[in-house]
This record gives sequence, structure tokens and C-alpha cells, in this order.
Amino acid sequence: MTPVVRRLLLLRHGQTDYNAGSRMQGQLDTDLSELGVRQAAAAAKVLAARGPRLIISSDLRRARDTAAALADQVGMEVATDRRLRETHLGEWQGLTHHEVDAQMPGARKVWRDDASWRPPGGESRTDVAQRSMPVVDELVAELGDWGRGDDADAPVVLVAHGGVIAAMTAGLLRLPVSHWPVLGGLANTSWVQLSGHGADHETTWRLDVWNASAEVADDAVQ
Repeated sequence: MTPVVRRLLLLRHGQTDYNAGSRMQGQLDTDLSELGVRQAAAAAKVLAARGPRLIISSDLRRARDTAAALADQVGMEVATDRRLRETHLGEWQGLTHHEVDAQMPGARKVWRDDASWRPPGGESRTDVAQRSMPVVDELVAELGDWGRGDDADAPVVLVAHGGVIAAMTAGLLRLPVSHWPVLGGLANTSWVQLSGHGADHETTWRLDVWNASAEVADDAVQ
């Protein structure tokens, strides 16, 4: 059997005012800041050269507008899937980091260190992986020529959010849940590349790239 390698790029959206102000967004539908628009354009220019075969985005505006910048570069349409939405942060949504820390001292550290822990009224990273990973499984099943032929290296691009990208990556790599926190934060418009090896029903995912970006951003190392 001819080896099949499917390239998958997971792109985080550009900066929003909530990002700039250290405010918890979750599934609040916020817009890109002026910097975020420029970041999306810079990432689009780099990723367009990869010749994506398909672009699917979270339905939240900050991701959808980031995806549109790439789609415009390559003359494609963007499909949306609400399963790619960011982690629902429950009662934390709309609060700054300082406000969360004042209300629940130490809780954000627990949340970072335990992928099964949920903010009040929200989702855990394992919850997010459970709802988002089927998007990839369905693409493997439906795209019979993904990883084959003359365009074998053309990636599928999913445009989403830092939390869902980290959860999907950990889940696809089959990391033990206790090890999920080893994947650090993603800067705005940074991306992850995974390669899926093997037959349709037994794809093994490997991590090629984590936190790559068109330009080094201040938040890339925070």
C-alpha cells in the first residue's frame, strides 16, 4: 500500500481587544483588532504559498475573518463549523485575568494544569477535544485524495482558537490527559502542523510544528 501523509494546519485567529486586555473571551463573539487584521494578512501571505486544499473555520468572527484573509489570497471559500469554537469559559467569560483571580484565587493555575477541570459553567479541555476531534475524523473519511496525488502536500487548514487547537492537538496525538499541559499557549495567528500517517481507519497523527508564525509576536513566548 502506498504510504499516505495528510497535512493538517491549525491556525489561531488574530489579536482582539480582549486578547490585548487579558480578558477571557471563550465563546463571546469578538472582532479582530487593527493589529489582528494585520496579523491575519501576514499569516495569509505565508500560508497561501502552501496551497491549502480546504479552509474550515470556527463560526466566531475573529476566526472567520482570519480565515477569510487566507481564502482571499488563494481564491477559495471558507466553510464554518461551530465545533471549532473556543472553550466555553462559563462564568469567566468577559472577565479579566485579575478579576478571575480575585474571585477564585488559584483557579486559573488549576485550569492550566488539569485538562479535565472546568471553569464554573464551562468546558474542560477534554470536553473541547471530544467535540472538535470528530471534525478531523470526518475529513479523513470524506477526503479520499487527501495526502495522495500531485497535491499530496496540500494541507487542510482549520482556523480556530488557542484552547481548541491545544485540545485537538493533544487528543489527536493521543497524549495522556495528565500530559496535555505540556503544550504551551499559541500566539495570535500562530499555527500548528500535524501529519496524519497511515490508512483511513488507522491514521496516526504526529506533531511537525508548534507555534509557528509569519512574524515573531510579543505574546509568542508568554
